Amino acid sequence: MSDTDQTAAPAAQVDPRLVLAQGGVRGYLREFWRRVRGGELGSIPVVVGLIVIWAIFQSLNSGFLSPSYLTELSINIVATGMLALGIVFVLLLGEIDLSIGSVSSACAAIVAVANQTWGLSEGLSILLAVAAGLVMGLIHGFFFAKVGVPAFIVTLAGLLGWLGVSLWVLGKTGSYNLTNANGLIDRLTNTYFEQLFWGYLVAIAVAVVYFLISLRGSLARRRAGIPARSVTEVIIRSAVLAVVLLAVAVVFNQARGLPLAPLIFLAFILIAGFVLNHTSYGRKVFAVGGSIEAARRAGINVAAVRISVFAISGTMAAIGGVFYASVNRGVTQSGTGQQILMYAIAAAVIGGTSLFGGRGSAFSALLGVLVIQSISAGMNLLGITNYAQYMVTGVVLLAAVVIDSVSRRSQKASGRA
Repeated sequence: MSDTDQTAAPAAQVDPRLVLAQGGVRGYLREFWRRVRGGELGSIPVVVGLIVIWAIFQSLNSGFLSPSYLTELSINIVATGMLALGIVFVLLLGEIDLSIGSVSSACAAIVAVANQTWGLSEGLSILLAVAAGLVMGLIHGFFFAKVGVPAFIVTLAGLLGWLGVSLWVLGKTGSYNLTNANGLIDRLTNTYFEQLFWGYLVAIAVAVVYFLISLRGSLARRRAGIPARSVTEVIIRSAVLAVVLLAVAVVFNQARGLPLAPLIFLAFILIAGFVLNHTSYGRKVFAVGGSIEAARRAGINVAAVRISVFAISGTMAAIGGVFYASVNRGVTQSGTGQQILMYAIAAAVIGGTSLFGGRGSAFSALLGVLVIQSISAGMNLLGITNYAQYMVTGVVLLAAVVIDSVSRRSQKASGRA
């Protein structure tokens, strides 16, 4: 075999969708440009958009990127972010869940009433609310997967029904205050790890976990004879993540320290990301979202997957309701409001989860809710009215869907969809 043949053989085994390690930085840039031209934009639009949004608001008010305001922003994204994380699973199937706002309201009401009226401890009250959210999600999934009612109709009915349950649970009182400063619910969004080392320790720990999971996946792909990222690329990605997280830790430490709420949110994102990307269940979710018929022929229990994603959505809505009750230190008849429903769905889509199913990630929830909440926080800081916030958010959502549609069309044109 000639030298030319020996050189070409390994190159033919490299998946063109992965970084061309043999080409160094130039190969990486060529591969990056190839993916962009083919419509594989990933998180690029939302990251660029977030940078632009922050730059605009910082130029208009220098307090926007202050450590204290960014810390407050990180806490305020958690309730909506939990709902967005749950809706990601539903959107991956190409479906929608319109009930999450009402489920969140009902579960927040259950937390307050169970603790204040029924005399349960705050821990048991939270567990009861989360269990209620799980049951609500299972009901939606059953009617959708087993009875055959469209998800839009099932969850629209849930939107109305669970809103009624919320009002019924609250009863004539209509509102409950959760002002126990030493209570578990209050501590969820009012706990800070003031020692400086905590932020840095968590940043390094997350980067190390990411490295180990990525390395495990890469080695598993190599053992299976599937093209995988090189160890060098995994190290570089982990190092970049570590730098970003350490920068976030520096910001937190300049304010009140590492807040607990976004730390819990990050843990949920990491767990969801691991489930979607490194488990057989995650592969089944993507398979069903890509093609139901192909998934059935592959032996996947489509009904079970469908029911499970709605159960996850209901559970995450309940957890979001608990955080909403914590940050507001109470629950009223208006509940979490349908605004959180709109923002959660918008966050998942803006973050990069496709409305057409089969494409998205857990980090979509984080990126999208950062965009949504940054717009809201920036406009509040500037004293801009609510209607303008809705208009701008609507434009951003439309832009995200347009980018997703154009991206899918480009991938079809290039034979990669």
